Amino acid sequence: MASNQHTTFALNTGARIPAVGFGTWQVLDDTQEDAVLEALKVGYRHIDTARVYGTESAVGKAVKKSGVERSELFITTKLWHNKHHPDDVEGALDASLKDLGMDYVDLYLMHWPLAFERGDNLFPKDQEGKIKKAEVDYLDTYKAMAKLLKTGKTKAIGISNFSQTEIERLLEEVPDVVPAVHQLELHPWLQQRAFMAFHKQHDIHITQYSPFGNQNDFYKSTLGKLLDEPVLGDIGKKHNKSPAQVALAWAINQGHSVIPKSKTPQRIKANLEGDFKLDDEDMQQITTMDKKVRFCDDSKLFDHPFFVGLEGK
Repeated sequence: MASNQHTTFALNTGARIPAVGFGTWQVLDDTQEDAVLEALKVGYRHIDTARVYGTESAVGKAVKKSGVERSELFITTKLWHNKHHPDDVEGALDASLKDLGMDYVDLYLMHWPLAFERGDNLFPKDQEGKIKKAEVDYLDTYKAMAKLLKTGKTKAIGISNFSQTEIERLLEEVPDVVPAVHQLELHPWLQQRAFMAFHKQHDIHITQYSPFGNQNDFYKSTLGKLLDEPVLGDIGKKHNKSPAQVALAWAINQGHSVIPKSKTPQRIKANLEGDFKLDDEDMQQITTMDKKVRFCDDSKLFDHPFFVGLEGK
């Protein structure tokens, strides 16, 4: 049986991020607070939320109930499209901190490189039902985020759902504040190896969302389920682990963090046990699974070309 680890990774800020985080997307009922509390009880110290998820308050309440010291936790939240104007960025973080009941977050991410119309409406639409976008350059949003580092309200900033071209432009225009983290879709069916090498070259840590691919029914697919792949099952038997745990280990063995979500205590604990060592043969077998298939792409929904030039488009 593979032994469980408690891996952490160094960010370019010097801080350390736990390899296995607890995701809170898509759970808006009363069970979210209980799920986060359960995660903290079994040992999670990395919690991922976002303004648009509507779960910041539940995360804050669970942390308070848990009795875990704030200094032991790594908390991530994200800036949504409607607060991209530079004048709105600090207020957006303040609102998140208020709901979290915290003085700071460890990581503040720009959720997507696209601005919506300013205001409190998360999804502003015109009379035809189309998203109302704004002419705000994501570089200006990022620069405003960078100013927050001096306030102590966030320890690090980063990005999510960016293309390589967008990151290259950011690095050229804001060379003094390299993103600490890029959170993106990555799993054995979407491995993006060249893009991952680019991040390593620039010392940008990867956090993988949707580490189980299309296991979430939110993603409509005719491919079957990633976790039903025989390769993952065979490797799991070898280590006395589940296919889901193998998918998580594949990420961690590459130096990435992961943010699986669950409401079930058994699965919450099991996901934390996905932090174990795979051997070179295991990793090579999983390499053969790459289908270059992306499940999360809001390009049509928001009428904007995301992920240009990346695999899975």
